[in-house]
Amino acid sequence: MLHCHGPLLTVDVGDETVSESDIESLHRRYLGGRGLATRLAHERVPFDADPLGPENRVYFTTGPMQASKMSFTGRMNCTAVSPLTDGLLSSNAGGFVSRNVTAAGYGAVEITGESDELVVVHVRDDGVTFQSVPDLEDATVPETLSALETEHDVTADQTAVVGPAGEREVRFASIMTSEERAFGRGGLGAVLGSKNVKAITFDGDAEPDVEVPATQNEIHREAATDDHIMKEQGTVAVMDLANEMEGLPAYYFSERQFEGVEGINGAAVADKKYEKGTCSACAFACKLPTKDEEAGVETEGPEFEVAMAFGSNSGVDDIVEVMKSNKLCDEYGLDAISTGNTVAAYLAANDEFGNAELIHDLVERIAYREGVGDDLAEGIDRVHDDLGVDNWTVKGMDFAAHEGRVLHGQGLSYAVANRGADHMYATFYSVEYPLVAEEDALEPGGTLGKAERLVHRENLMALNDSGVVCKFSRDYMSNERYEQLFDADFEDLLEIGARTVTLERHFNNQRGFDAADDDLPYELPDFEQALEEYYDARGWEDGVVPDDAVPYAGDA
Repeated sequence: MLHCHGPLLTVDVGDETVSESDIESLHRRYLGGRGLATRLAHERVPFDADPLGPENRVYFTTGPMQASKMSFTGRMNCTAVSPLTDGLLSSNAGGFVSRNVTAAGYGAVEITGESDELVVVHVRDDGVTFQSVPDLEDATVPETLSALETEHDVTADQTAVVGPAGEREVRFASIMTSEERAFGRGGLGAVLGSKNVKAITFDGDAEPDVEVPATQNEIHREAATDDHIMKEQGTVAVMDLANEMEGLPAYYFSERQFEGVEGINGAAVADKKYEKGTCSACAFACKLPTKDEEAGVETEGPEFEVAMAFGSNSGVDDIVEVMKSNKLCDEYGLDAISTGNTVAAYLAANDEFGNAELIHDLVERIAYREGVGDDLAEGIDRVHDDLGVDNWTVKGMDFAAHEGRVLHGQGLSYAVANRGADHMYATFYSVEYPLVAEEDALEPGGTLGKAERLVHRENLMALNDSGVVCKFSRDYMSNERYEQLFDADFEDLLEIGARTVTLERHFNNQRGFDAADDDLPYELPDFEQALEEYYDARGWEDGVVPDDAVPYAGDA
């Protein structure tokens, strides 16, 4: 089986020490990426760890596909206990940093402890150095990158950076890389900020010798030559379809259609796109570099989720105003989905939908925890009562754009996902719009009979996150191609995904999560019965992993 290689590098920023551990057996068992990081965290992070305390650990992990030159492999994983959900959470970012992490020669990088001063950690194949950076306190992401490039000849593609939002422990702060790509959902930027780490840089010439099968060339060629709408409009291409299905959240989830959709849809974004954008080694090039010269704004995106959060959900029908919001989030190091939804909650409470000037002001206030921004920085789950609005979250995480009240299997997925109301955990929406072949599609209505398929998709997405392979490769991957790329039986590969999901759930169970947390703020048909079908398919009892089902056997 194709898997990662290299030791675990542990960096304690409290006493500025480093150590290495042999984790070869875990590489074989979990491939790399999310699976490896979840297994390490399950063993090494106390179950009762404070997400913003020194005992929490942040894991950066790549997968064996980062040794390839294949499209859809310019991504990597980051894992820690989330300050937003209070559970173990993995986030996935694109860009170009993954291959620089691989070049440093480590199978995983673990950050623990808490520094007494603001630092940058430089990880190289010949060692680790610590740099005190008091002058970068509250620096934005671009300001930080400029300083690193000037003083250390480090590019944005070699970095993982937090902005002022991470330093001030905003519960949905991002870790930014390649300037505008984010380890977004769940607030991992706040975890790094709590450790007083402003940035980590990666470099070296110690890539492991991993031979990826020739199937990579076929996939790369197809990605390069295919005429796919995402190459022009990114994920926002689905917005018109969602709106037609009455499945586009609007006005803080109070409506499911937006009359101003033409101002923020795929065509509106494509009109502002000025060049191709991509991740490392990827010929699919679905990213969205956009600019508006009259407004003086240049950014990357927005993607569908952000166009919903800062657009329809905030009552804004002007793509340029959404672009401005997106740009501010990238500069301050904020998850744009959670920031937009939290701002939308404030707009709902104060009857201010569509007030773009107020929205931009609130983004800045959240990043620096100023005034009302200090409350909003806690997230919807913690502030909704004070605002007097409904709590549109699951496990503390606010909803993505794909509407579970219309796509009922996606609604079930939101409820059971260990990350909370996140669309990428199973990408179940893809089979219900549908965005897949007709023979693989399901009717959007109803929850019964979908549990087995949901389990399969969760396991498959965990496999992708361990590989690491972009989830937008779905039109180019098949069971046979997974087997060829990873040199393993497909069912064995899915079992890696299953172990990963189970370990996440077990960790969260130890923190008090159970079936009561697998809930929604709205009703779905036969929801309780569908929930039991899901637990039965997983072998869990009332949302809890039995102790004898914890998948440690064979790890050593």
